[in-house]
Amino acid sequence: MESSAIADVLGATRAVLFDFDGPICDVFAGHPASNVARHLAAALASFDRSLGDKAYGTDDPMEVLRLAPQGGEAALRRVEDELVKAEMSAVRSAGPPVSGAVAALEAAHASGRKVAIVSNNSAACVRTFLLLHGLQHLVNAVVGRTPYRPEAMKPAPDSLLRASYELAMPLRDCTLIGDSVTDMEAARATGGRSVGFANRAGKERSLATAGADVVVTTMMAVADALGTP
Repeated sequence: MESSAIADVLGATRAVLFDFDGPICDVFAGHPASNVARHLAAALASFDRSLGDKAYGTDDPMEVLRLAPQGGEAALRRVEDELVKAEMSAVRSAGPPVSGAVAALEAAHASGRKVAIVSNNSAACVRTFLLLHGLQHLVNAVVGRTPYRPEAMKPAPDSLLRASYELAMPLRDCTLIGDSVTDMEAARATGGRSVGFANRAGKERSLATAGADVVVTTMMAVADALGTP
């Protein structure tokens, strides 16, 4: 049933938008996200101790970045710049692409569909990973987070709108492949379709509740559906 459902969704798709961290790369596999979050929290604490204490309560670097504007422009810029450095280091030690990711990118490209990476990570780290693994020729556009504007990260639809513009493809003809609730919410906000990638046990329900048109547990399911005539 899963293969039939995803084939229906992707069969009507002219452009595939892949989230990066999860479907393509396990960004912090070799450079734990919790360590990065603590480093960013320390940077934020140097501007506002109480805000830094709050930031120490999360293991997610993106959540620290979301807090940073409360510390002022200088704090935001420091945290953003430190996060980019950490991401660049992390993708160099992240290991190979997620199982099935290369096959999915290749199938999308071979089918004649346009392909974009749409990520809350920096565009620089995405491009670095693609170059490291010789995948850049499979991707028409890389849309990373807008620097110093954490409010524009998914679940906000901004990055999807930018991808639509860069690909010259209306969002009604796009499908986002993502592994988080925020991915599904962003796609729903634009009226586009979404495929939830449940890469850990228990995620199927949350992705479906967030609006995924279909949920898969492997990226090979995406590759197989994209390769179906």
